[in-house]
Amino acid sequence: MQAYKTGVRKLPGTHWWQVSKRAFRLYHDIKRKSKRRPYVRSAYFGKEKVFLELFWRHLHEKTNIRDKTRRIKYLPCALELIQYSRFKPTSKPNPNRSNETLHRFAGITPSNEIFYVQIKEDDKRKEKWFMSVFPAE
Repeated sequence: MQAYKTGVRKLPGTHWWQVSKRAFRLYHDIKRKSKRRPYVRSAYFGKEKVFLELFWRHLHEKTNIRDKTRRIKYLPCALELIQYSRFKPTSKPNPNRSNETLHRFAGITPSNEIFYVQIKEDDKRKEKWFMSVFPAE
């Protein structure tokens, strides 16, 4: 699998309150640009919208604060990967729902850390949702 090399660094900080402030600011800048649901356009999917709300719901379901912090640090890298990557992801049908496909993109930060971005595609509506970002280890 090919990995997209990002130009932005992951968010600095070791505690949730340090990292989440910057991540929410980044999200609100994107949210301010749209009237309804916040989104970014994806190069791989032909400039189609990838909605971002599901990521926050998925993140808040996590109970381990260290895991939340570890994931949210990669948010700027994930958004850049979604916007500019043209590399083919690993795609498979969702085992829980038959009308969904899960796409997993690989990325590399400027400090050579590997991370993955997962996007869920609704096959009926052709909507794409940014679900999760997490490091390789």
